[in-house]
Amino acid sequence: MTGRREFLAGAAGSLLAQAPKRKPNIVFILADDLGCFDLGCYGQKLIRTPNIDRLAAEGLRFTHAYAGATVCAPSRCSLMTGMHQGHATIRGNHSMRTRERVPLNASDVTVAETLKTAGYATGIFGKWGLGEPDTSGEPNRQGFDDWFGFLNHDHAVHYFTDHLWRNGKKEILRGNLDGRRTEYTTDLFTREALRFIRAHRNEPFFLYLPYTAPHADFEAPSDDPYSAMPWPAEAKTLAAMVSRMDDGIGQLMRLLRESKLDQDTIVFFSSDNGAGHKRLIKFFRSTGELRGAKGEVYEGGIRAPMIARWPGRIRPGAVSGEPWTFYEFAPTAAELAGAAPMQGIDGVSMVPALTGGKQPRRDYFYWESHKGKRFDQAARIGDWKAVRLGAGPVELYDLREDEGEVKDLGADKPELAARAREIFRTARTESAEYPGRVAG
Repeated sequence: MTGRREFLAGAAGSLLAQAPKRKPNIVFILADDLGCFDLGCYGQKLIRTPNIDRLAAEGLRFTHAYAGATVCAPSRCSLMTGMHQGHATIRGNHSMRTRERVPLNASDVTVAETLKTAGYATGIFGKWGLGEPDTSGEPNRQGFDDWFGFLNHDHAVHYFTDHLWRNGKKEILRGNLDGRRTEYTTDLFTREALRFIRAHRNEPFFLYLPYTAPHADFEAPSDDPYSAMPWPAEAKTLAAMVSRMDDGIGQLMRLLRESKLDQDTIVFFSSDNGAGHKRLIKFFRSTGELRGAKGEVYEGGIRAPMIARWPGRIRPGAVSGEPWTFYEFAPTAAELAGAAPMQGIDGVSMVPALTGGKQPRRDYFYWESHKGKRFDQAARIGDWKAVRLGAGPVELYDLREDEGEVKDLGADKPELAARAREIFRTARTESAEYPGRVAG
């Protein structure tokens, strides 16, 4: 079932009462380790993000969106394949069995492959994390025509690296050799995204722009515009990294407007997991009142910003509490593109929520996390959040009243706790690389 290269016959259901003149371009911009509240449009007071804030003002901002997982690689796997962590090929940054990186399988179907069947040009510029050189997980073997960036998350912490990968070949960054630091990867990814848009302006395109900012190590060409702030040095650098990314997004949006592609392009923005800059979470209030951070299945580890902008199709300035998560992007993109639905996936299309319709509710959302010898699980069931850490009891939190997951009501709700245990038992298939250690 999982990841088969099969598609239902026929096109996806009607997107809107009046379809656009051309298939919409689809742009997904992904930050790395950005906290849910690190953006001005989500209440951030210190870091300046005017261009992302403008996306929100001109589009739809979700307040209960979630990453696919608590850390990088599995979250991106869910984003690309539409599979939640109980079924995804990649469920951790490294295999629990071998400690090696696990690539996507040749049988996995990505959103890029699906969009190619609908006539889309596909490009990725940034951090991939789903396959090493000469494996089945390389971007060019997973539906991307044009690829430039980091293959894995360990290499991606070097913002002034001496090389990146372009379509299967190593490309030396000569501006960063011999101690020089003139080629900053955030700027390079913006440059390549602009090039891709110019090259494909006359055909529908899917642009995946997974920046590495603001993942540690904290590096920026300068700490401008925060140089004069009385902050710790690493706080200035992190803020500068976010603002540099924001500036790149501004360049991208200007190009879309200048190229008269604005009305024909839907732009998404999100982050791959909760705040990873744990020493600075309190300083920037990156997770607000949420519990936890990157690597944890509590809200602070998986809640993510999610913004969608599409002039004329998405109402500007809207805010939605509709919950959704990364594994719903792939079926959403497929419907937007008029592609045949993806088979055997966990996600559902969010087009109704995006365009003002009634979104069908899901029975539950599911996450798991493999941390050392401990296997954690979480599920959102309506407005309730269920958490189980290792072999511990099921914790239950009423997110309507307790978003900070402070008051565990597991002992007070035995029927709901039993349902959560059943979800934890049945929502996953066993994986040799990421075994579950709790039977139910």
